[in-house]
Amino acid sequence: MALGALPDYPWDEMAPYAARARAHPDGIVDLSIGSPVDPTPPLVADALKAATDAHSYPQTAGTPALRSAIASWFERRRGVPGLGDDSVLPTIGSKEFVAWLPFMLGLGEGDVVAHPLAAYPTYEMGARLAGATPLAADDPSSWPAETKLVWLNSPGNPDGRVLDVPALQAAVSRARSLGAVIVGDECYAELGWDGRWASEPVPSILDPRVTGGDLTGVLGAYSLSKQSNLAGYRAAFVAGDPALIARLVTVRKHAGMIPPAPVQAAMEVALGDDAHVAAQKALYAARRAVLRPAIEAAGLRIDESVAGLYLWATEGRDAWSTISDLASLGILAGPGHFYGAHFPEHVRFSLTATDERIDAAASRLRSRGH
Repeated sequence: MALGALPDYPWDEMAPYAARARAHPDGIVDLSIGSPVDPTPPLVADALKAATDAHSYPQTAGTPALRSAIASWFERRRGVPGLGDDSVLPTIGSKEFVAWLPFMLGLGEGDVVAHPLAAYPTYEMGARLAGATPLAADDPSSWPAETKLVWLNSPGNPDGRVLDVPALQAAVSRARSLGAVIVGDECYAELGWDGRWASEPVPSILDPRVTGGDLTGVLGAYSLSKQSNLAGYRAAFVAGDPALIARLVTVRKHAGMIPPAPVQAAMEVALGDDAHVAAQKALYAARRAVLRPAIEAAGLRIDESVAGLYLWATEGRDAWSTISDLASLGILAGPGHFYGAHFPEHVRFSLTATDERIDAAASRLRSRGH
């Protein structure tokens, strides 16, 4: 079927609130979009520079060195051993992968794509681009027989919810009973904060405890945008079922969807260095420690938010009213309406602002609470 009309880009609705926030005497504090503000690690930038003589076409499947680095990273950081070269694939960031996966899998009219209730909007848009039907549903038992693709997001964007091993097992089991592909979007996995996730790694959907050692029908996606400040590099990857990876490689070869060679070289270096990831997590932890109590002092309740890059909060009224009041303080956040129809009273605060801007936001929020 032909591509139909698409909705307006939701963030365009934020323009008047952004204008009001920018008019604040001390300037705007933009906590609406999770775009990193800290520098790209020098060792990664140096690797990119060293690879700028990129006269040959890059490999769609990734260089052998990059594929090896991805597999090693999964074993070292995510508890997923034994991935071969045929089980990993670099992508041009993760958003394009999310948006185009239903199409690349051949889904269309009559097929259902399930995704979380509180969801990154590209899950729904990817289904619509393919002509499939998106379905917001967290309970695996509610996924209908027509379900052909399931998206999980743990830690979640926007809500910071984490799925433990039993929850992942239940989701994988249900997807397999339906003959559906299931994908874990795990790009915030290094950012665990509260409860058990303060000391225990967030589990991957590819963990043998989840899959039983069988990757059939299962994929895990990850991005280096957050952990390594590589959002501008468009550096991400997917791993899992070799048969699914082979299909994706073929489609991407035909379509020319290839990460640039210098970016592949930079990814290899980033995946091999854990020190910069720990340093970045420490920065976000410090900002979170400042922002969270200030949000609560301003009269909002923070829900979930045990991991990830955001604080998911509500004061029990329509999110647009909260967004308007925050804009008057010079603070821009994201309305829950952008993340599905189920959380119209929540707003999302990002931790991606400088220390100085986080301090400014906290001061303004505390003044609101008095």
